[in-house]
Amino acid sequence: MVKTNSSPEIKLFNIALGLAIFTIGYNLIEGLLSTYFGYEDESLALFGFGADSFIEVISGVGIVHMVHRIKRNPESSRDRFEKLALQITGFAFYLLVLVLLITSAYNIWTGHKPVTTLFGVVISGISIVVMLLLVYWKKKVGRRLESDPIIADANCTLVCVYMSVILLISSGIFELTGLAYIDSIGTLGLAYFAFKEGKECFEKASSDKYCSCD
Repeated sequence: MVKTNSSPEIKLFNIALGLAIFTIGYNLIEGLLSTYFGYEDESLALFGFGADSFIEVISGVGIVHMVHRIKRNPESSRDRFEKLALQITGFAFYLLVLVLLITSAYNIWTGHKPVTTLFGVVISGISIVVMLLLVYWKKKVGRRLESDPIIADANCTLVCVYMSVILLISSGIFELTGLAYIDSIGTLGLAYFAFKEGKECFEKASSDKYCSCD
């Protein structure tokens, strides 16, 4: 149970809120850069990674609302706004999965290869560092507050790390070897995690449990 009647706890909630807002801002910038360079360099993996970042922005709005809610009333349950945000996010993830599967299959069929994946290497490398730091700070704050929702959010941020690793590996291999289809294979890996995130969103929306995004 979280107590909010002392100044240190209020400060911790404010830190949690600040981390959630920073996550939104970072994902927005990451999405813009990734989709732009993904389109320009014809890298489906990087473009899909950017699209995922935009969906994470929608999810982030729900997280900000959640932190604000439990700051006011730690015993409160997930409200209608959060459930709606989760449902919209889930639909967006499923739509992204469909687009990525169709496009990657087409690229494999036609033998399409990116012009370069250098920006995929750079963006994914930065993302891994930033997201790991966010996971660390979110877990630290969540544990000090004994807040399951904040800890669950930190665990979900790990999914962004996994997706960044996939982008880094696929982009790095292509940049070093020019291996055909590796960009599309990386895209399929992103689609897998996007599907898991979408499923997680609908599970959360239908209950008051805070899943750990395992």
